[in-house]
Amino acid sequence: MNDFHHITVLKQELVDMVLGRPDGIYVDMTLGGGGHSEELLRRSDALRVIGIDQDDTALAAASQRLSVYGDRFTAVKGNFRDIKAIIGGQAVSGIMADLGVSSPQLDDKERGFSFMKEAYLDMRMDQSAPKTAYDVVNTYTEKELTDILFTYGEERYTKRIVSAILRHRAQAPIETTTQLADIIVSAIPGGGKWQGIHPATRAFQAIRIEVNDELGALKQAVYDGFELLESGGKMAFISFHSLEERIVKQAFTDFSTGCTCPKEFPVCVCGRKPRGSKVTKKPICPGDSEQTENPRARSAKLRGIIKN
Repeated sequence: MNDFHHITVLKQELVDMVLGRPDGIYVDMTLGGGGHSEELLRRSDALRVIGIDQDDTALAAASQRLSVYGDRFTAVKGNFRDIKAIIGGQAVSGIMADLGVSSPQLDDKERGFSFMKEAYLDMRMDQSAPKTAYDVVNTYTEKELTDILFTYGEERYTKRIVSAILRHRAQAPIETTTQLADIIVSAIPGGGKWQGIHPATRAFQAIRIEVNDELGALKQAVYDGFELLESGGKMAFISFHSLEERIVKQAFTDFSTGCTCPKEFPVCVCGRKPRGSKVTKKPICPGDSEQTENPRARSAKLRGIIKN
């Protein structure tokens, strides 16, 4: 349990953004190691936090870490897309999420998230879920693989990589992370002499997103979570790549948009009113010192909204 070590990104900034009522109920939709929840609980002796995570290891570690707060903290296993069912429809004062894969998940080679360590192609955040990366790589059609790598990975060499995967799996199943990474490297021009990010980075990201339906879950969680907020309640998200960022940004723009009538109309006839207000016009990013301490925080972007 003590081996679960995750450096909390934008801890003060996220809690500052989401904290409102000192006696409210708050939801941490991506509990992880519990760093953000702990900071929130520390700020007020009267508030409560419900932490959601689909990873059993994270739940156990966070529950142990936050046990000192007694019944003010509740851990729930689940996917944040089910926030309405988990919370039971009650209004909450704040909702926060730190998206993406945590450091312990990446560093645990048995989980199959990393192309740097040999492991079975797993990539499930919820290890009781039926679909694994092995299933995606070995059973998806050419079109399905192409769509996933191009859309979720924004991979410029999608066709080459998919062709290489199809050739190799026709001979024998692709079973491990290093097998897949080697196939990807061999498919990319000059892949053996890469500089910067590893050639398999985008493809692995795309497959992980597909295995966990991360973007579909995020969109549902943002919209359903906003409905649960009480008036004056706040929602804040930390995203790490452009696809997550786009969903959060578009949702917050939707919540904060009023009249959509054409400009030439003398009066509003649509009747649409803003349901919230963005906390900042631009996202908050980690400072230089945090990026130096935790290189994985470099791409983090924090956005928030207040419900009217």
